[in-house]
Amino acid sequence: MEKPKIALKAPYAVEMKPGTYYWCACGLSNKQPFCDGSHKGTAFSPCKEEVKEEKKVFWCGCKQSGKGAYCDGTHKSL
Repeated sequence: MEKPKIALKAPYAVEMKPGTYYWCACGLSNKQPFCDGSHKGTAFSPCKEEVKEEKKVFWCGCKQSGKGAYCDGTHKSL
């Protein structure tokens, strides 16, 4: 099974506006934490996430989180 590339051993803290976003699950995107299509040819697909209100979101940067697109602190043990 393929493992995602660790893009960052910390979360991406981003002020978000309401909308639909595609979080990069493979770690290969040049537009982290969001998908730029770099996963093509891998076993990964981006995760579609809905942000319902303007707020700061902590997107997973290590791609190992048990909460999918959202940081759960897993990066601290890598």
